[in-house]
Amino acid sequence: MSITIDRPSTTTDRTAGCRILRRHTIVTTHGMDGVLLVAAELRACGGLVKEMAVDVREGVGCSELTCSVSMTAEEAAEFVTRLRALPSVESVDPY
Repeated sequence: MSITIDRPSTTTDRTAGCRILRRHTIVTTHGMDGVLLVAAELRACGGLVKEMAVDVREGVGCSELTCSVSMTAEEAAEFVTRLRALPSVESVDPY
């Protein structure tokens, strides 16, 4: 796994850090509908999503979505909370 610095934070708060690519694996239910719900939420992140891969299989109860999002540590915590609030999301794990 590589870490890429996107741009430094413009805040003076050192805990905010800088934006780096943070990879997450998101497990969803409800097949393609669940994945599309997560994809819509990722789209709301704007241009911060740098890559995304989806694994949806017929007859399997859960699907997996892996994405790399450019964000600070604080934004990453908010990101996980936001995604876990979706009804189809079973788990959100940093890669």
